[in-house]
Amino acid sequence: MTGPDLSIRVITPDDAPAWRALWRAYLAFYETELPPEVYATSFDRLCDPDVTDYQGALAVQGDTPVGIVHYIYHRHGWQVAPVCYLQDLFTAPAARGLGVGRALIAHVYAAADADGAAGVYWLTQTHNTQARRLYDQVARETPFIKYVRAAS
Repeated sequence: MTGPDLSIRVITPDDAPAWRALWRAYLAFYETELPPEVYATSFDRLCDPDVTDYQGALAVQGDTPVGIVHYIYHRHGWQVAPVCYLQDLFTAPAARGLGVGRALIAHVYAAADADGAAGVYWLTQTHNTQARRLYDQVARETPFIKYVRAAS
């Protein structure tokens, strides 16, 4: 259950160290490392008021950042309005089970509704069982399988 001291807010330039630590932990969960320029570019985009298709939020419990979410608006061939792709969602291990992930998803849902998005979707790995218990409560699983072509 989320506590009264949990807040969700947009990411600001002052959040760089906390964001970097949370995103690095998220990427480690997915056994991924990225070069420094990706960190810098992604964070700059999240804080740039002229970038409207890539957004992010930080979950803060008291004074401690405990989660992040990144989401992207894009056009869709089956919809007139853009759709929202919830790209990255992470809760610090010590804060899991406290409603942080649910609150971050609710933030994305509210932003997508306010921005007129046709829907929100995301992907996760099949073995991400703890997160999937939450996802099964707040969204509908689809039967799609993801394919990826590596950059040439």
